[in-house]
Amino acid sequence: MEKKDNYKLHIAIFPWLAYGHVKPFFEVSKFLARKGHKISFISTPKNLQRLPKHPLINFVSFPLPHVDGLPQGTESTSELPIHKVPFLKKAYDQLAPSLTQFLNDSNDVKWIVHDVICHWVPRVTSQLGINSVYFSITTATTLAFFGPPSELLGSRRQRPEDFTVVPEWFDFECDVAFRLFEVTGHWKCMDEGANDFERLAETIQGCDLVILRTSPEFEPDSLSLVSKLYGKPVLPIGFLPSSPPDIHDMERDEKWKGLKEWLDGKVENSVVYIAFGTEVSLTRDLMHELAYGIEKSGLPFIWIINDRPLVEGTLGLDIIPPGFETRVSDRGLVWRGWAPQLNILAHRSVGGFLTHCGWFSVIEALGFGKPLILLAGASADLGLISRMLHMKRVGLEIPRDDKTGSFTSESVSELMRRVVVGEEGESVRANARAVRDIFGDVDVNNKWLEDFNLCLETWPVRKSRPL
Repeated sequence: MEKKDNYKLHIAIFPWLAYGHVKPFFEVSKFLARKGHKISFISTPKNLQRLPKHPLINFVSFPLPHVDGLPQGTESTSELPIHKVPFLKKAYDQLAPSLTQFLNDSNDVKWIVHDVICHWVPRVTSQLGINSVYFSITTATTLAFFGPPSELLGSRRQRPEDFTVVPEWFDFECDVAFRLFEVTGHWKCMDEGANDFERLAETIQGCDLVILRTSPEFEPDSLSLVSKLYGKPVLPIGFLPSSPPDIHDMERDEKWKGLKEWLDGKVENSVVYIAFGTEVSLTRDLMHELAYGIEKSGLPFIWIINDRPLVEGTLGLDIIPPGFETRVSDRGLVWRGWAPQLNILAHRSVGGFLTHCGWFSVIEALGFGKPLILLAGASADLGLISRMLHMKRVGLEIPRDDKTGSFTSESVSELMRRVVVGEEGESVRANARAVRDIFGDVDVNNKWLEDFNLCLETWPVRKSRPL
């Protein structure tokens, strides 16, 4: 077994069971491993299989306990319709004994970096003498919106409607709040036994330190407010930008070759890239309305449509309107299944990104200076992210009905043209270009990770007591 002297600190990493969480936790793990720490990255078998092997990281696999209502073999949110996510949360909570045993047996774990869903982790680690870091993969503005633990556990916001107004504790001008259809959509994926607000409150109360995937260059006011609301250290760790695509790897990728050839034939900054991540679902009617809007825009586009059902149980050929692909074949490409998003966004012909507002995808797009056409998914904090990006004018929101989330093809077409080619959208395009280094430069972002690492190394040692 490796001697303790061969590493600085033993740090455990424990993300939520969603790839949008696993990947940034893995990026932090790689950085900390390079700084000389022993890293134990803990998850379930299928989630670990999605990650590349790393010589400096020890992968610890815990089988996911089965709970009634969770389809057999399911280990990730991407495999589930939204209303079944609560069953995954229940199964995740049942990993507590395995994690406790691992931490207890390891003896030398000094820190654990954990997610919000596992609100029970700080209670366990405090008894073992282990310090805990809550890693929030979302924006500082989102955390500021939800407020301090006292508000999350209080009685003032009990209905979905209560989350459609800007909270009174914002001490700067801000227009960020949910639309009603967004917050009612998220209500469906909360576990009644421990809802997301309770989980967040207990996580904040119990942890020693909070880190966020953001930077003061982009969210100075929100970061300051979160620190005030929590009354404990809150550190930005930058945006964890992905490394630029390797040219040689790209040349060997057969899927990319066809896409690149198509993109190479288009005018610079003219193509709209359209993608909604791995988990956002639109109804058939909204998919059709979106398609008509894309068609009316007259702009060249690449539209990524996932293999997974957009509505549970259906992946029909009518998910897009009959004849759509034929009518737009001279300027549009409908791509089914996985696509090399980073490569596409890096291409010079891409001039805008129509996105569901997942923070992971937004970071990748702004890292290449691409302006955003915002069509937020109705779950998690996607609506809050959309409002924040619209407020900062690095993108514009497609207007939607507050109660139903419906939109028109005309509004889709108008926003696409305004953001990508319209004269009135030049300021949005300029703003997106201006934040390119903030989001995409690895050296700029690593300075925040260096601060985080220093904090871990100099934090007072906690005295343990046996469970």
